[in-house]
Amino acid sequence: MRPGGRRAELVAVLSSPDDLGSDRLSGIDPIADGLEVRADLLGDPDPHRLRRHFTGSLTYCLRTRRHGGRQHVRTAERSVRLVRAAGSYDLVDLEWPHDLTPDVLAGVPPEQRRISWHGPETDPDGLRRVFGSMAQVPAALYLLEPAPGRAAGVSAPLMLSALGRSDVTAFGSGPAGIWTRVLAPWLGAPVMFGRVGESGPAGMPSLRQLVMDYGLPALPELDCLYGIAGVSPGRSLSPRLHNTALRKLGLRALYLPFPTDSVPRLLRTTQALGVRAGLPLRGLTVIAPHKEDALALADEASPAAHEAGAANVLYTADGRWRADTTDIAGVLGALAAAGLDPAGRSAAVVGCGGAGRAVALALRQAGARVTLVNRSPDRGLRAARMTGLSFVPLSRFSVRGHSLLVHATPLADHPPFPVAAADPGTAVLELVYGEKPTELMAAARARGLPAIDGREVLLIEVHEQFRLLTGYEMPAGTARTLIRAASGHDSTLCPAEPI
Repeated sequence: MRPGGRRAELVAVLSSPDDLGSDRLSGIDPIADGLEVRADLLGDPDPHRLRRHFTGSLTYCLRTRRHGGRQHVRTAERSVRLVRAAGSYDLVDLEWPHDLTPDVLAGVPPEQRRISWHGPETDPDGLRRVFGSMAQVPAALYLLEPAPGRAAGVSAPLMLSALGRSDVTAFGSGPAGIWTRVLAPWLGAPVMFGRVGESGPAGMPSLRQLVMDYGLPALPELDCLYGIAGVSPGRSLSPRLHNTALRKLGLRALYLPFPTDSVPRLLRTTQALGVRAGLPLRGLTVIAPHKEDALALADEASPAAHEAGAANVLYTADGRWRADTTDIAGVLGALAAAGLDPAGRSAAVVGCGGAGRAVALALRQAGARVTLVNRSPDRGLRAARMTGLSFVPLSRFSVRGHSLLVHATPLADHPPFPVAAADPGTAVLELVYGEKPTELMAAARARGLPAIDGREVLLIEVHEQFRLLTGYEMPAGTARTLIRAASGHDSTLCPAEPI
């Protein structure tokens, strides 16, 4: 159990020239406790001007290329800039070990030092040895950022949970380490870093994400973890929806994004965290391409998941992993909410992955005549064998003659089929969603066709997923309010994402 009643210190990272604007600085002043200036990206802005618009602490960071920086600075010049920064900044980042020279240490006193290390991941004991060497030099804060590797990103949270110090933060670097970044404050890290603007390619979430998606800076007690597993789920809307509901219900759990190319490895990784840190993983929402693996891992599976050959929810019950799919409830519920009955309709489901197969089977059960469509003939024929449905390659597919078109691929940039040729009154439904209507939705609505956005499907699915994961009903109105708000006002948090 993690201690409650604490809060994390939020540090807003300035990494773009736009971040230096007066309005942006003043806007984050009520949210962030500190600012970090990435001088390798911005140069050396006037710290006195920063203090006119921001009342918290200031950290100076001149990241070298070897530590992921963008600027090459000669050693002598670097030492001068670091020492000079100590006269205006509260903290100065010193990279271990090459910055810890007598001249720099003499110019940057211990209470102003943040000693950082960026390197390849080792096991938790190896990371503790690295920290042991760093800690021989007194500092206000120590930062370790290993690149996820052979320990699958878990070394940083395991080290933090065992260390028991309030002056150390550690998390995995890059997009794969986002879950360790978010979890770090609950494991004892005193600070949490967020970009001032949008979340970045290096895996650092935005400051707004930290507040809206994870409820930071508050650190309520935790007993377990949930999450979303996929190739790149770091900007999914699911953490915001689930964590808001968890907080409203007072459930001691946190829902995290788990970027992974292997769900079995993710389960092994988090099992170690559950044993050693007391935060077991209790369930996952699983997105493409891991839905078949989720089914294969389960001790038990629902009939719908078995029939579709895929699952998008994996959760524990009575010590056993169970698999289910909410794609059926999402699509049939969205159709019903729109007043559309699939019975008697000729339906084409474009996309033969786990979601497409589940949707196709559900539509057949609801009385529709269903055809599978896929770009890859091999995958389409495999889906046809699994479901007993007919298949047409996308290259030969015509929308004419179908009264229901379902888009079940992860593609959002361009329509997978031309709705201009669809029969009048043809309904179009898609599973992918974005911060604004996709081109497919826009084209369907321009033609006056009934169009069901992926966000409407998400709304139904997230309620069902939350119930399966936690055993509780999501508070009424929570998901709809957040989805509408994200779609209208926060383009960074609702990317195109297959459900």
